[in-house]
Amino acid sequence: MNTNLNLFPEDIRPHIIPSPKGGLYYKCLGCGAEYGIEELLYVCPACNEVLLIHDRNKDQLNAISGETWQRIFDYRKMLKIPALKGIYRYHEFIGPSIPLESIIYLGEGHTPLVEANTRLQEKTGLKFYYKNDGQNPSASFKDRGMASALSSIKYLIDQGFVSEVISICASTGDTSASAALYASYLGSKVKSAVLLPHKKVTSAQLAQPLGSGARVFEIPGVFDDCMKVVEHLSSSYPVALLNSKNAWRILGQESYSYEIAQDFDWDMDKKVVMVPIGNAGNISAVMNGFLKFYNAGIINKLPKIIGVQSEHADPVYRYYLEPDEGKRKFIPVQTQPSVAQAAMIGNPVSMPRVIQIAREYDAASGHRNVFVVQVKEQQIMDWQLTANQNGHITCTQGGECLAGMVQAKALDLVDESETVILDATAHAIKFSGFQDLYFKGELAEGYGISSDSRFINLPDFISPDDPELIPSQEKPLGPSQFQKFVKDVSEKIATRLGL
Repeated sequence: MNTNLNLFPEDIRPHIIPSPKGGLYYKCLGCGAEYGIEELLYVCPACNEVLLIHDRNKDQLNAISGETWQRIFDYRKMLKIPALKGIYRYHEFIGPSIPLESIIYLGEGHTPLVEANTRLQEKTGLKFYYKNDGQNPSASFKDRGMASALSSIKYLIDQGFVSEVISICASTGDTSASAALYASYLGSKVKSAVLLPHKKVTSAQLAQPLGSGARVFEIPGVFDDCMKVVEHLSSSYPVALLNSKNAWRILGQESYSYEIAQDFDWDMDKKVVMVPIGNAGNISAVMNGFLKFYNAGIINKLPKIIGVQSEHADPVYRYYLEPDEGKRKFIPVQTQPSVAQAAMIGNPVSMPRVIQIAREYDAASGHRNVFVVQVKEQQIMDWQLTANQNGHITCTQGGECLAGMVQAKALDLVDESETVILDATAHAIKFSGFQDLYFKGELAEGYGISSDSRFINLPDFISPDDPELIPSQEKPLGPSQFQKFVKDVSEKIATRLGL
């Protein structure tokens, strides 16, 4: 697709369409060892710790002023090049080594930022927005990381470093849907396999990887058990791991931060970003993304970051309960049933990333700027329903975020002078089963949730009293009877509506 660069200001023309640049490498968070990106690598071969991807050419990013970067990204929005329409609008910060022809774009990224209505803002006492990541292709935020991870695999295939690939992941539902979708786009070059905890994902989430053609394996236990199996497979066999242990996933999910910065015209002063925590890859990416933009001068303030966990799956919250960093010790927890099912993880693989990046984030901020709050299951469901009955389409994790914002305000971590951005990580329809059970009062006792009549909404069945006026395929009504049916049912509905 041809682009007339003469339409753009002369000083930014050389930067509008990025060229691939080498310099990316894996770095171990444990021993500091470095490795090239030309192989499928997920943990350090020397010490088995997780990795992050760094850029040896990051000084070149700083050679361009922050204001110029802002203009580059603002003008880049005008391009019709598919590879630059999604998360790779920020190519230089996400994957500068990936050529545009290796980038997979399925419509991910640039999800809407929706301001809460007056009623919700008055109810919570805060100005806030939902960023609807459920409007990504597989209906969750995972597509950001998967676009990055599968683009990196396509790059390895295109360059001849690998040929055919089997991708594998463990999932609470969203990762598997996204991994299967993006792998299917590459056809026979990548075969997808996913592991799910038996009967612990929603029917909609199970249907997604099956529909994309992935091999789906259900095993006993919870997500953490699936993750251990996947870790063993990835260390024993030549497979591509697509969980957030994959450092490319973190890179892609940094785009969430870049979009927020651009949506607020690069002004992050008095902004608070709430993030639900499961496997901890997303909060790691969100912090790292803002740090990169801050270090490059693109934003001049780091927003406050507040992670949220349910009391039924709260290892990160427990870690940060200890105020003395020197005394903190991470201890995995045994999870209990949670309606925030995608975050029901007791031993997050990205915990080492959280610890290191949060430390760097606080240091760059000049004060503590990363917090974690805990909420109850009842709060998650009630606030999700409250949000969705006020124009939103948030999942239970988004309900967890809103509950976390209310809790943060009660703890004086947020005040009325700040603007809050909530992460609706998936579309409400993926978790609608919990809503149905709530309305019917049938949620299992283990969730610790009772149905509040203020939120219950069940359909009313309206039918004529006269059975002769009930239409059926076998016995269609005559014209006169049908008119009586319409009049009878209309009057009953009007009465119910108080008309």
